[in-house]
Amino acid sequence: MDAEDFTQIRNAVRRLVREVVVPREEEIDLHDRIPEELRGAAADMGLFGYALPEEYGGLGVDMREDVELAFEFGYTTPAFRSLFGTNNGIAGQVIARFGSEEQKKAYLPRLATGELIGSFALTEAEAGSDPAGLRTSARRDGDAWVIDGAKRYITNAPLADLFVVFARTDPEQRGGRGISSFVVPADAPGVSLGAKDVKMGQSGAWTSEVFFDGVHVPADALVGEEGRGYAKALTVLSRGRLHIAALCVGMAQRVLDESVAYAATARQGGAPIGRFQLVQALIADMHAETLAGRAMVREVAARYDSGEDTSIGPSSAKLWCSEMVGRATDRAVQVHGGLGYLRSTPVERFYRDARLYRLYEGTSEVQRVIVGSGLLREAGMPRG
Repeated sequence: MDAEDFTQIRNAVRRLVREVVVPREEEIDLHDRIPEELRGAAADMGLFGYALPEEYGGLGVDMREDVELAFEFGYTTPAFRSLFGTNNGIAGQVIARFGSEEQKKAYLPRLATGELIGSFALTEAEAGSDPAGLRTSARRDGDAWVIDGAKRYITNAPLADLFVVFARTDPEQRGGRGISSFVVPADAPGVSLGAKDVKMGQSGAWTSEVFFDGVHVPADALVGEEGRGYAKALTVLSRGRLHIAALCVGMAQRVLDESVAYAATARQGGAPIGRFQLVQALIADMHAETLAGRAMVREVAARYDSGEDTSIGPSSAKLWCSEMVGRATDRAVQVHGGLGYLRSTPVERFYRDARLYRLYEGTSEVQRVIVGSGLLREAGMPRG
């Protein structure tokens, strides 16, 4: 994208986030819902398809542009970005990268406009970070497939119009082998949902269980090559992890700004608390780590776009930034003191919201394994 055009888009997103979404954060948290007018504003700005290919109605941003937008999205409640995040990310990217031309034409334009909301259905009760426990199955029935199983913690499931479902098509294979991906309409007979999950934070971002009971889909619902679905999942998750890292940086910047503003004006003993050196130290640590995270994400995004590193770097960025934002929100609550423990204070809400970043799209422990094992393989260590 032309640099000037992108700057205009980023600035428009910044205005939307800070002038329209931020004032409604407490309402979103209280009611656990994104107002329809905010969904409409996001659709009007093209946010449901900013990372989808231009030829299918998206903006076609590259990874460097993606993270710059994510810095802005991260500045407000995660639920706002979550509304359109799976369209651009792990659900939409599977279709955009691996789908047939017919699948792309059928789904991507409507995902890009927000007419459809996509959902990524991989995680199960016994298959989170490790696919070995994946139990959802898909068996052939003539020219069709029949899907049975259950998925857990599925983002946007209560809103979804379609699911990108991962199911084992070869029961003789183990681990990530023999898993295929399918596009399944949410209204297909046999698809049902559990109750909305009640979560610690990220109110307004809905998740639930999804059940597939003898769901029949046609042969052309298969995305890409049979048995290669988990490889597709890893590919899009890598991009998603770098996006999450950038969201963490945005949140860290927000709680830093909240803390600086509070410390400069709140008074104890007749003076602003910002006069106290230990308060200054908390703010300085937040600032330094936020700068480090922002620089790291930008560097990794450039290497991702060049093809130099599409796995280890994104995992390392997700690891560092998700841990960093946890420290930032904790320090922000500390700066605010007792006020930071009240539900009416933004830093309290972000403290709860930040905790999920260390869990989803691969826990911190999984990122450490990916980074460590990947570096060792590059050094010539054979696989175990």
